[in-house]
Amino acid sequence: MIIKLEQDLSCTDIEVTVKYGKDKENLQRIVELLKSVDLQIKCDNDGIERMINASDIYYIESVDKQTFVCLEKEVYHTDFRLYQLIEQLKNHGFVQISKSCILNIHYMDSIKPIFNSRMEVTLKNNERVYINRNYLGEVKQALKGESGI
Repeated sequence: MIIKLEQDLSCTDIEVTVKYGKDKENLQRIVELLKSVDLQIKCDNDGIERMINASDIYYIESVDKQTFVCLEKEVYHTDFRLYQLIEQLKNHGFVQISKSCILNIHYMDSIKPIFNSRMEVTLKNNERVYINRNYLGEVKQALKGESGI
């Protein structure tokens, strides 16, 4: 991949042009990552509000009617419900893996089957999340979209 940066003082916003030939293996991932740069989720931690970039989120989990946004090393609370977040994030590499969890597939390091037709996902920060068997089809579809366009 070749990355070229060009400054144009007449531009009022960043413009990205992606040129590709026959090999477009990572194209969809690049497009999703570029789109997710502008997508932010309002969160808070100890009363301090912060806008979190979607591309920094590893997974989002709902516990006891509270929604938590998990980054590499930090965890934030958000007032959004899980169903609202999956609607916003589904086209940005996120997939629902259980009734209470949404996963950013870009941070998956490995995946292995475990009992009861479930899967264990190890993330790039060594955390583990579990895919419920009811959501395996959605995850497989998301991974197919990730590997081949």
